[in-house]
Amino acid sequence: MGSPYPQDPSAREERINRIRDLLPSSELVVNELADFFKLFGDSTRIKILFALGVSELCVGDLAAILDMNHSAISHQLRKLNRSRLVKSRKAGKKVYYFLNDRHIRNVLMQGFEHIQE
Repeated sequence: MGSPYPQDPSAREERINRIRDLLPSSELVVNELADFFKLFGDSTRIKILFALGVSELCVGDLAAILDMNHSAISHQLRKLNRSRLVKSRKAGKKVYYFLNDRHIRNVLMQGFEHIQE
């Protein structure tokens, strides 16, 4: 953290203004970020993201790994895909899912490391 809390009213005002300037200026950005983190609030989605962090997988493979039915996995994948956390590619009749980018893996790993401390 920064320096101790300033007691001087002008220093306090300066600190408040400096922090206010660092906050995102767009409510849309703040709402999108909140929605992004909400996606990590479901244990099934976390398991899916961890599995996809290891390898691209189809719905059937994810269902087998997580011991869940295909429709439940597909429902969660639709949410993750719409939110750009995962991408997909089609190979014949199968669709394979994978993490969108390294940022998703980093968020997962940092969260995992945090709770392990």
